[in-house]
Amino acid sequence: MTTTPMRPTAPTFPDRADVFIGGKWVQSSGDEWIDVVDSWSEDVVARVRAATFADVDAAVAAARASFDAGVWASTPIAERADVIDEIANRLEARLPELIQIGIAEVGIPVPVSAMTQEMTVGLFRAVAEEARKVQLVDERTRADGGISRVLKEPNGVVGVIIPWNGPIGTIAFKVIPALAAGCSVVLKTSPEAPLSPSVFADVIAELVAEGRIPEGVVSVVVADRDVSESLVANPAVDHITFTGSTLVGRRIMAVASERIAKVSLELGGKSAAIVLDDADLASVMQALPMGGCLQSGQACIALTRVLVSEKRHDEVVAAYKAALGMLPLGNPWEEANFLGPLASARQRDRVEGYIETAKAEGATIVHGGGRGGFEHGFFVEPTIVDNVTNDMRIAQEEVFGPVISIITYRDEDEAVAIANDSQFGLAGAVFSADADHAYNIAKRIRTGTVNVNGGVIDFTIPFGGYKQSGVGREGGPEGLEEFFETKTVHLS
Repeated sequence: MTTTPMRPTAPTFPDRADVFIGGKWVQSSGDEWIDVVDSWSEDVVARVRAATFADVDAAVAAARASFDAGVWASTPIAERADVIDEIANRLEARLPELIQIGIAEVGIPVPVSAMTQEMTVGLFRAVAEEARKVQLVDERTRADGGISRVLKEPNGVVGVIIPWNGPIGTIAFKVIPALAAGCSVVLKTSPEAPLSPSVFADVIAELVAEGRIPEGVVSVVVADRDVSESLVANPAVDHITFTGSTLVGRRIMAVASERIAKVSLELGGKSAAIVLDDADLASVMQALPMGGCLQSGQACIALTRVLVSEKRHDEVVAAYKAALGMLPLGNPWEEANFLGPLASARQRDRVEGYIETAKAEGATIVHGGGRGGFEHGFFVEPTIVDNVTNDMRIAQEEVFGPVISIITYRDEDEAVAIANDSQFGLAGAVFSADADHAYNIAKRIRTGTVNVNGGVIDFTIPFGGYKQSGVGREGGPEGLEEFFETKTVHLS
């Protein structure tokens, strides 16, 4: 007698029937729902209310009124830092819930979700510490001997638009430094990952009710692209900060340019890892698999172009295949797995489309390329694409999945040229037995971050891109500086 395997089930989460405007959960002006789909079971695990144009307008109006009233902006920055620490404390108390949400929405397995959520709480606290160091008034002597004061003042109302692949982390990069600077914020979250921002909203609601954050300072809405664009176009918004695709970033910059609004963008990447001939292969393979496939490749900083010399090509490919074969792929709800499904069917189909395009352009799939034999879940196996030339789409466009392109070079100058032959400039890596030489190569790569002989991920250090990978920086004092204006007052 045979039995049909039971379809897996995933935990469900409370529906969110209201929208979060000005620090309170309130009834929406609309009645549309957004389904949240678990990427393993493919089941709907929650529903959230879709914000309308009117809801977004109300959120902006609340933010504008709160900023113009000046209560939060005039609160001493050390006190604002204390509130941020308290946000971190309350999110930390809800880590088990946030970890489960990360698994359901993005498909990242238990240990990876735990690591990223815990790291994010640390980022909140790092912003608070940076805020306490800020000198808001700098008194200077002018050329005529008089005194001028250079002031840091908050931007004003900030519209924050975040992606689905790391919502709480992106809140730490954008919303939290904006609050530390004294701004009011309207956060627009992705329809694919609205649940963890809703937990953040719960925490804000508690602090508003306790009188620690004024009403109107924070709103959180979930909306589609058209409604989101109304946030960018709203003249009451002083600064737009966005993380996502370069295509959408271009559109945001174009809309914001109509009124010369400030824009900060963290966009796509197609990062190159240069393996020099003297590199220790064992050390390289400690970094590359995670560098290319962490979160199943759904990361803007993923090292998805591996550049190797012609003479080391075969051994590097063989070692990379072996390393990827050792990464457990499967049910993200099981702690033994390191890789899970992609976040959605749409994302899986996009990645598979790039794999097919690579084959059509003459590249060769030497590892992976399929769905791993799973009957459900939005899986794409870790994939190595060989015989890639840098003019192929697989080498030039951001795939956002676990797909690694192998590109050969003749000498180091060509390796650097290939690494720089990209519209993007977000991250990269250089591997060599000579760390000083690797550092000198790293200085020649036109990207915002380069790892030397490792895979450091530390977002308390400035992070951002060159070229079409973005405008501005996140993390560290530079990330906080994005949310201040500079004013000079000359004293006679």
